[in-house]
Amino acid sequence: MTSKTSPKVLISGGGTGGHIYPAIAIADEIKRRLPNAQILFVGADSKMEMEKVPKAGYDIKGLPIAGFDRSNMKANLKFPFKVIKSLSLAKKIYNDFQPDLAVGTGGYASGPMLWIAGKNNVPYVLQEQNSFPGVTNKILKNKASVICIAYENIAQFPVEKVKYTGNPIRSEIFTNLPSKAEAIQQFNLNPDLPTLLSVGGSQGSRAVNNAWLEKLDELVASKVQLIWQTGKLDYQKIKSIVGDQYPTIHVTEFIYNMQDAYAAADCIVSRAGAMAISELSIIGKPTILLPLPSAAEDHQTKNAMALVQQEAAILIKDSEAKEKLVPTVIALANDGALKNKLSNNIKTLGKPNATKEIVDILLNLL
Repeated sequence: MTSKTSPKVLISGGGTGGHIYPAIAIADEIKRRLPNAQILFVGADSKMEMEKVPKAGYDIKGLPIAGFDRSNMKANLKFPFKVIKSLSLAKKIYNDFQPDLAVGTGGYASGPMLWIAGKNNVPYVLQEQNSFPGVTNKILKNKASVICIAYENIAQFPVEKVKYTGNPIRSEIFTNLPSKAEAIQQFNLNPDLPTLLSVGGSQGSRAVNNAWLEKLDELVASKVQLIWQTGKLDYQKIKSIVGDQYPTIHVTEFIYNMQDAYAAADCIVSRAGAMAISELSIIGKPTILLPLPSAAEDHQTKNAMALVQQEAAILIKDSEAKEKLVPTVIALANDGALKNKLSNNIKTLGKPNATKEIVDILLNLL
């Protein structure tokens, strides 16, 4: 029997950063409290977790599982065989590792491993990042010991199993934030002008980029500054357009110093991924959300609507971004009452202790 100070914990999930980074945050907190804990990740072969998890210092095993492609039915012919093979490999991983506890952070990568854990009566916890549950977590819900959610009142889960914890996030981003004056210097902007931060996810967003380009001169004339994370795809093109002629616009392919970016911003434009919203709720700045329409089951729109219904954010559809984004930003930057309302309301949704609460639940199961 493994001692409670050195448990074996299996963590499974992946496919996107929204599933991977919460899993790593949970693992880090377990190791902080129990340095002798043994942690093994299980993900999907060839997906980003196979790179990100080892970089975070953890072992990972890959399964040949793949998602169901609704847009190309021919591509699904091998789906049943991948499921069968993944279940077989998951059984071997289980037998070799003999976990005391398992955690699923969503995505199809977690399905086979959590299924096998449940079949062997290993207690497992699900962590659902979105306001509308993914297919995998809905399948796994019945055998879960606890389901940790980031949005209240998710009807698809058994009420008696649900804990409203919030999403596990990178706590280091929110501690000891610099002042706006200090942060704005990092972007060579004016500390006396209203400043907007635009982030389109780690890859950037072409729809958001095109919306800024559509009315760039109007934005500059309004004296609203822009810290613009373009993503890799459009960076060179945008950099050449902006050049040195727009000193109130700072263009960057990727923002590594998010502490400075958050501190410098008066308002934020963002996609509506679950982890982005969790961070924004703690930062507490007035926010405009542009949900990615192609996200699975349109979960980003559902995430954004959960905030809009609380008057905690403004939503603009992708299809309306070119027309509405810049005018909405300018209006918001000049409306102190609306900024205060959005800021106060989004702060009430923040869950800064989510990681600690989730790991409390996990360790109590031991």
